Amino acid sequence: MRRRIFCITSLTTALLAKPGSTSAATLPLPGPSDARRIQLRHAASGAAFSGIYHNGRAADLVAMAELSEVLADTRTGETRSFDVAAIDIVWEMGRRQRMAELIVLSGYRTEATNREVNGAVNSQHLRAAALDLQISRARFDNFGEAAFKLGRGGVGLYPAHGFIHLDSGPVRRWIDGGPALAAPVVKGPPPRTPAEQRIDRMAEAWASLRRR
Repeated sequence: MRRRIFCITSLTTALLAKPGSTSAATLPLPGPSDARRIQLRHAASGAAFSGIYHNGRAADLVAMAELSEVLADTRTGETRSFDVAAIDIVWEMGRRQRMAELIVLSGYRTEATNREVNGAVNSQHLRAAALDLQISRARFDNFGEAAFKLGRGGVGLYPAHGFIHLDSGPVRRWIDGGPALAAPVVKGPPPRTPAEQRIDRMAEAWASLRRR
């Protein structure tokens, strides 16, 4: 998948357009230094994203819909609009670690998928607010230490499995599934905002077109 393939341009325009208003997706970019560009690939599905997802003032809703599709549940293909704050954390870590491409092992999970992989009952994956990144042994320790120091959201290190968990939930840390600071228990996913609902519809439309 490429960021600038606009096979659903007319569809996304119709979903985003509101009379008398300007969509965040149509805001002009302030400049290359302010724009946030990310390149990631899902190891399981092969789906990939490469491009700008934030123009420095607001997230690009079309880009976020594409990212939500890339980070869909790998068992069912179900999508949920991904949390921009989680993408920001991953983008910041990629920038600091000078990683050209980030490999994702897990993004959004349905409750059924989360149970199958023995995920936490209140996992941030259920809210599309967490990513598990495949990190090579050579850079694992440095990446983990930098993620801890960033002090944003949750950071879980799984050296035996070669991945690091990053999420936009409460600040906490753990290693190899060990104890972590308690996170609030949330029963089910939170209500969808209007912007998230629009992203959901775009991600579903994108997924439908790819299956044709």
